[in-house]
Amino acid sequence: MRMKTLGRTGLFVSELCLGTMTFGGTGGDMWSKIGQLQQVDADKMVRTAIDGGINFIDTADVYAGGLSEQITGQALRNLGIARNDIVLATKAFGPMGTGPNQGGTSRVHLIDACKASLRRLQVEHIDLYQIHGFDAVTPMDEQLHALDNLVQHGHVRYVGVSNWAAWQITKALGIAERDHLARFVSLQAHYTVASRDLERELVPMMLSEGVGLMVWSPLAGGLLSGKYDRSNESAGDGRRASFDFPPVDRDRAYAVIDVMRVIADEKGVSVAQIALAWLLHQPVVTSVIIGANRPDQLSDNIAATRVVLSTAQLDMLEKVSALPAEYPGWMIARQGAARLALLDQPHRNA
Repeated sequence: MRMKTLGRTGLFVSELCLGTMTFGGTGGDMWSKIGQLQQVDADKMVRTAIDGGINFIDTADVYAGGLSEQITGQALRNLGIARNDIVLATKAFGPMGTGPNQGGTSRVHLIDACKASLRRLQVEHIDLYQIHGFDAVTPMDEQLHALDNLVQHGHVRYVGVSNWAAWQITKALGIAERDHLARFVSLQAHYTVASRDLERELVPMMLSEGVGLMVWSPLAGGLLSGKYDRSNESAGDGRRASFDFPPVDRDRAYAVIDVMRVIADEKGVSVAQIALAWLLHQPVVTSVIIGANRPDQLSDNIAATRVVLSTAQLDMLEKVSALPAEYPGWMIARQGAARLALLDQPHRNA
């Protein structure tokens, strides 16, 4: 398990991160369709992750209405895992009550939500505190100043964001620099070999500004797990059968799955491992968030860190998954080609 620095920081995180969205779901709510792991089983998942070399755990206050955080914190205590051996991340934004101020990213909610997460997790600080979504109502400087307050008070060590556009993150980085505030060190975003949309704007921004990438739903809600193809769209009791999310271009996904299956057979590994390995080969990726309902699924995912894709195999996946050209990208590439070509030419004195 390789370690990488998170964005432009000195904090080392494992290239895989344990996601806890499968913890705590009950009844017939949305979270139960994703996972229903209670304390005993969650303890086993955390143990499997730690034994596999993972030092990074991600949760959110909204997962199972706070129960995921509670189970995660208790698992760390039950297993006797030292606090400084784990990088603990959580998120705030979603509604945690029915009142108008019990959601979003106002100063009121962010501070209240952070303190509630600390109680549920049973810790004195959160290593990475992330805004879970874009609040179209709260001014950006209010959000950033509230996050900085949490850092200054020692409740939070680093701050990040999830599901924002490139221009929004760039604006936030500018405000943080102007006002000398804690800057976003990471973006948590959806990225798979079959869903490469963030390569248009977000990837260039992250590489330019030193923002780390945490990938959520790297198997596209199970679609890239190997259970699905054109002839088997339902795949029985898989997660996609009850919770068809995130949205994916099925034709593109199935074409990618066909190629991944060939590569998986060549290497004697699972299709899911190929999907994860592709992400781990992308320079912009810091850590890939993996969640599972069984320890054996988690172990299979962890094994992806040992899968090395050849240049030819990466080229095969690139060909079948490449995004269609889109303006202004194709014009930037066309106009910039001549300048880039100069880099390969020997210098000649006049």
